[in-house]
Amino acid sequence: MIMIIGGAYQGKLAYAKELYPEISWADGRECTDAQAVQCEGIHHFHKWIERKMRRGEDVSHLAEMLMTQNPDVVIVTDEIGYGIVPADPFEREYREMTGRICTELAAYAKRVDRVICGIGKEIKGV
Repeated sequence: MIMIIGGAYQGKLAYAKELYPEISWADGRECTDAQAVQCEGIHHFHKWIERKMRRGEDVSHLAEMLMTQNPDVVIVTDEIGYGIVPADPFEREYREMTGRICTELAAYAKRVDRVICGIGKEIKGV
């Protein structure tokens, strides 16, 4: 598993496509669960979590599910835990759960890159 993280609109997907031009991508804003666990790469990963939570689904198992069913996936996700804490209870829960899932996946990942202003920096490698 490889993770590419960073703030919104920082060029994460372009960076990922430059590193891994041969893979096909699923979009977390609209992909099915089957696509998410079978794809080579998923971008907007945080939006997949959000969609599942808005439907009332338990997402606490997502990291384990990906680690066992799609261990070679490239995950591109926004870092959503910075800034002002949302007043909305759902937004707080979503932000916290996404952080927990991404933390677990980053611990498992063989590589994690952070992208700022289109510039990627490997922060974890083999």
